[in-house]
Amino acid sequence: MNSLEHELIYPHGDTLPALGTTLVVVPGDRPGLTPAVKWVRMGLPFALDHINLWLLRDEIDGRAGWSVVDCCITRDETKAQWEQIFASELEGLPLLRVIVTHMHPDHVGLAHWLCERWNAPLWMSATDYNAARLGSITTTGFGGEGAARFFASHGLLDGASLAVIRGRTGYYPSMVPRMPERYVRLMDGDALRIGGRGWRCISGHGHAPEHISLYCDDLRVLIGGDMMLPRISTNVSTYDIEPESNPLALFLASIDKFAPLPADTLTLPSHGKPFRGLHARIRQLHDHHRDRLAEVLAACRQQPHSGHDIVPIMFRRSLDVHQTTFALGEAVAHLHALWYQGALARTQGADGVYRFSAT
Repeated sequence: MNSLEHELIYPHGDTLPALGTTLVVVPGDRPGLTPAVKWVRMGLPFALDHINLWLLRDEIDGRAGWSVVDCCITRDETKAQWEQIFASELEGLPLLRVIVTHMHPDHVGLAHWLCERWNAPLWMSATDYNAARLGSITTTGFGGEGAARFFASHGLLDGASLAVIRGRTGYYPSMVPRMPERYVRLMDGDALRIGGRGWRCISGHGHAPEHISLYCDDLRVLIGGDMMLPRISTNVSTYDIEPESNPLALFLASIDKFAPLPADTLTLPSHGKPFRGLHARIRQLHDHHRDRLAEVLAACRQQPHSGHDIVPIMFRRSLDVHQTTFALGEAVAHLHALWYQGALARTQGADGVYRFSAT
């Protein structure tokens, strides 16, 4: 446990649900009643090796069942884990709807399969639904020639690395091969009835186009998705499809929308463990990015820096090409935050690389 985590409370300690099983994180209102929320943990084939999904006891149009929040990526291992859940954890009831927080593959990849498997509708924000639908049929910021040109313009000039990025045209579709053909739109402030309880949609930006978190005041539970993680900081990156963006400012403004929630709110994150200490975590994330911005500004006061120059300042560990794309996207996001504030000026050299210097 790092020092910041001592400010957080993990109600379940180090207990995790085994793959293909669940752990009750929010019991029913009275002893003996069906749990309100179950925790599902599924494996991912990345350095970030898991995702948390949530089963919420529900009833729609007189039918009892479950709503699920997020899906994991498309692959045979994930489907097998889901089949175990269906067989042993749903109490003989169906999935009634599939709610997706945002368009990243680990969250939406199996939405089409779950929706078809249970004849259940998809609920999702319009922006992220359409981004995912586009991503499943084309290249949208995760690889291909456009991504290679973008990263080169921010200083990644290694030919071998660029060749890997250029060849990754099927990266997103490999995990999100298709999307359901229709959906129910979620928007900021929408009120959902799930299991007879009210859940409010809270939109977030900077990590994904229109991320939706869900908060239930009756339970004092926040399903935070990727906007509020307990141990790691959410990736906030600028990418080729929106090359002039300022995602860090959007992200920091978005997490402040959680500040009015009660201090004892139980936060259910997409990665890591359920925790209490939401207000402390908001402060920690602001502190983290304030410190990174200070490091970036100090470096640019010494001499002009490209995004690639900033990567080893922000990330002091060895990175493979896959990790470098995330790190470079985040470095550019921090440079852009300072650029939009007027603290940095940007120039493009004869080599086509953008470099930033203090004003």
